[in-house]
Amino acid sequence: MNESNRIELKRELNDGLEKEIVAFLNSREGGILYLGVDDNGRAIGVPQPDEVQLKVKDRLKNNILPSCMGLFDIVQEVKEGYQILKITILSGPEKPYYLRKQGMSEKGCYLRVGSAAEPMSNRMIEDLFAKRTRSSLRKIKSPRQDLTFEQLKIYYNESGHMLTDRFAANLELLTEAREYNYVAYLMADNNGNSMKVAKYAGTDRVNLIESNEYGYCSLIKATKRILDKLEVENRTKTLITSKERIESRLWNSIALREAVINAIVHNDFSNEAPPKFEIFANRIEITSAGGLIHGLNEEEFYEGYSLPRNKEIMRIYKDIDLVEYLGSGIPRILQTYDRSCFRITDNFIRIALPSSEPVYMEETALAQSQTTPESSSQGGSIGGTIGGTIGGTIGGTIELSERQKEVLTLIMNNNRISVRSLAKELNINNSAAQSHIDLLKENGFLTRIGGTRGYWEVTIK
Repeated sequence: MNESNRIELKRELNDGLEKEIVAFLNSREGGILYLGVDDNGRAIGVPQPDEVQLKVKDRLKNNILPSCMGLFDIVQEVKEGYQILKITILSGPEKPYYLRKQGMSEKGCYLRVGSAAEPMSNRMIEDLFAKRTRSSLRKIKSPRQDLTFEQLKIYYNESGHMLTDRFAANLELLTEAREYNYVAYLMADNNGNSMKVAKYAGTDRVNLIESNEYGYCSLIKATKRILDKLEVENRTKTLITSKERIESRLWNSIALREAVINAIVHNDFSNEAPPKFEIFANRIEITSAGGLIHGLNEEEFYEGYSLPRNKEIMRIYKDIDLVEYLGSGIPRILQTYDRSCFRITDNFIRIALPSSEPVYMEETALAQSQTTPESSSQGGSIGGTIGGTIGGTIGGTIELSERQKEVLTLIMNNNRISVRSLAKELNINNSAAQSHIDLLKENGFLTRIGGTRGYWEVTIK
C-alpha cells in the first residue's frame, strides 16, 4: 500500500487530519485515509480504535465547512494483525470545503494533488464557490412545519442508534433559519411524496395491469415497502437435477436492491419528481429524476466515483443500514449487469435489468388486466400457500416470499415474539425483520393487539 492521489497514510491522529479530509472533499474522486499505517505502508495500529473513531467523527463534524456529514465513512480493519481505521471520503457537492478556523482562504482550502494536500489559490476558491450547489434539499424550506418523526426514531432505534432532542440539527433537517427543510419533509411521518411500482402486460407501456403507490410516509418506510414488493416479484426458480438443486431468481437480488436504493438516494426531489419502478414481461426498469450531478462524468459514474446529490439522505440511510458502503452501488450492479442496461440523459437516469426468464406470460397478464383493477394500495390479494402450520390458500397475484412465510410461522409459534428476537431467529437485522412485519400487517395477515406489551394475531385469508 502506497500513498497516491486517492490514498493517504497516517501513523496516528494529529492536527493534520482535517486538512487531508478537506483536500479529498475538494477533489473530483474523493479518497481514502488509513489511520495507523506508516508512510511505507506498514501497519502500526491505532490504540483504543473505538475512542479514536469517535474523536475523528467529532472533529470532522465540527472543524470543516460546509458540513461534510454523510460524505465520509469510518470502519475498523485488521492489517498485519493490527487494528487500523479506514476513512472513506466522497467528493463533496458544495465545494470549496475549508477548515472552519481558517475560513474560505488559501490557508483553509486544500486540494489533493498527487500524494499531497496543496493550498488552493484564491481564483480557484472563487470559481468553485460560484459553482456551488444552491438547490440542496437542506436549503429548501419544507412546505409544512408541523412535522413528526416517530417512524424515523423507530428505524434509528432498531439500528442501535438513539436520536436525542437535537436530532433535527444533527441530521441537518433544518435550514439556516432553523426551520424544517425538504429532507425533514421527506423523512417525516406524513408528507406528499409517493413512489409508484407499476406492472405491464407485455414489453411496452400499453396495458397496465397493476399500479401501487408507496408513500405519504417517511421516505425510509416507503423504501422498505418497495424493496419488499420487489422481493415478492423477484421469484425463485428451482431446478432439481440428479446431482444438485439449482435455484435462480428473475434478477440478481444484490444488484436489484442497489438499483432501488441508488434511484431513491440520488433522486432529484427538488422538482418533486419521485423515482418510479416498472415491471415488464422481460425486464424491470428503474428511473430516477436528475441526470449526472455537476462534476461527475459518465465514465466516473460507472467506475464508482460517488458524488451524492442528497448527502443528508445518504447519511441517514447509512445510519440505518440501508446503505452499506459509500460509492459501492454502481460497481455492485455492474458485477452482474453491463453498462448497456443504463440510459443517462440530462434529466433522468434509467436502469433496465433484464429478467433471467419471462416474468410472466403476456397472454395471462393481459387476461388478468381485463379483470383486475389497474390501481390498488398494495396490488390486490396475496398468492400462494403458507405451508406447514399455516394453512389455507391465499389466492391472487402476489406471493409471499419464503422469508415472510418463515416470519408468520415463528409468530404463530410465539405470538409475543419481539422484532429483535424475530431478527435473531432469522439471522437478519432488525430493520429487515420490521419491514417483513410491516408488509404482512399492511396486507391483513398480522394485527398487533395491546401495543408494545401485547401480542400478534395472525389472520389467514
